[in-house]
Amino acid sequence: MRKTSYALTFIAVIPLLVFNILSARLPDWLVASHTVDDARITVRYGLMERCERITFEESSPSNATHSDYSDYECRRFPLREQDRCEKENKIFCAAWVSAQYSTELGIGFAATALVTLLFGVSTHSRRRRVWRAVAGLLVLHAIFQLVTFILVAELYRMDRFPGFDHAKPGSGFVLNAVSWLVGFGVAYGVIHTGIAADRGYRWAAGNRYYHPIRC
Repeated sequence: MRKTSYALTFIAVIPLLVFNILSARLPDWLVASHTVDDARITVRYGLMERCERITFEESSPSNATHSDYSDYECRRFPLREQDRCEKENKIFCAAWVSAQYSTELGIGFAATALVTLLFGVSTHSRRRRVWRAVAGLLVLHAIFQLVTFILVAELYRMDRFPGFDHAKPGSGFVLNAVSWLVGFGVAYGVIHTGIAADRGYRWAAGNRYYHPIRC
C-alpha cells in the first residue's frame, strides 16, 4: 500500500479513538427524567458512573415559574449494594460491566492500530504486509464497540434496570454507534486497498506497482 493510504487511515483512526474514549467516559449513555411533586429529577447513566440532578420549580405570585438547579452528583455505576447487583439486578450488573470491558478493549485495539501504522510504514517491505494487521485491529475495535452497543441497547429495550423506565439514549450512546459504524467502514477501506495493492494495481500500490503475471 502507498504511504498516502496509510496516512489517510491514520487520520481516520484518530477520531475513532477520540469517540471511543469520550463515549466510555461520558455519563449520558441513557438519560432519564421524571417529576416528583415540584421537583424534576434527571438521572444520567454512563458506562462507569451515574449522575443525578434535582431541579425545583416554584411559581411566583405573578404566575412566573422559577427553577432552582442543583449540581449533578455522580457516583460509580453500578454499585453492588446500591444498585442491588447481588439480588434482582444481578444479570443487569453483569451485562453492564461486560459492556464496560468491551468498550475498553475496543479503545485498546484502536490505539494499537495507530501504533502499528506509525511503526509499520518505516520500510517498503513492512508497508506491503502491515495493512493486514491494521485491518484486523480495526475490525476487532469495531466488533467490541458493537458488542457494547448491543448490550446497552438490549438492557435499555428490556428495561432491565428500574431507572431506565423514562430513559432516552444520550450522546455517549450516539458516539459509540458512530465509532463502530465508521470503524467497519475504515477497515473495509484498508482491506480493499491492501488487496488491490497486492494484486499490483497502481492506485493502491503506488510507484512500486507491478503487473500480475498472466498465463
